[in-house]
Amino acid sequence: MKKRIFIVLIFFWAIPSGFAQLKSYTFEEAAQLTKENPKPIVVFIHTNWCKYCKMMENSTFKNPEIISMLNDSFYFVALDAETKTDISFENHTFKFQPTGQNTGIHELATALATLNNQVSYPTITILDKKNTILFQKQSYLNAKELIPILEKTLEIAIFEKNSFPNP
Repeated sequence: MKKRIFIVLIFFWAIPSGFAQLKSYTFEEAAQLTKENPKPIVVFIHTNWCKYCKMMENSTFKNPEIISMLNDSFYFVALDAETKTDISFENHTFKFQPTGQNTGIHELATALATLNNQVSYPTITILDKKNTILFQKQSYLNAKELIPILEKTLEIAIFEKNSFPNP
């Protein structure tokens, strides 16, 4: 019995206070949830080999204020641009497109991360409730840079909700 109590105490001691985890959704889940409860979708387009993507994963998306904002007011989707899994979104099935031997890019990553005819990583794309791109940025963003972007997006979403009621 003492051993169990000790293990539980160590478990709670090891978890930092205010520990929160970022909720992540698939595109299919986010699309369905948006129909039920409209919120903007934040898409983080990344690759496994991108060092700036890893930096964002390990700093920006671990920031408690970012986690709170994303969990409360957005649907967050992390999209590996090189995933070979088909993704159904907006009545279309997006697929991996090979560009060479063991290389390629997913069609949905191309659709959401192309800016000035170029795809760069990491890219943050924010979609409104109609899945129209509200914001796109190709670069590393720290929490201090991302917070005002999320706040502005919420202002736009609230304005749209109040100005144009859903049918």
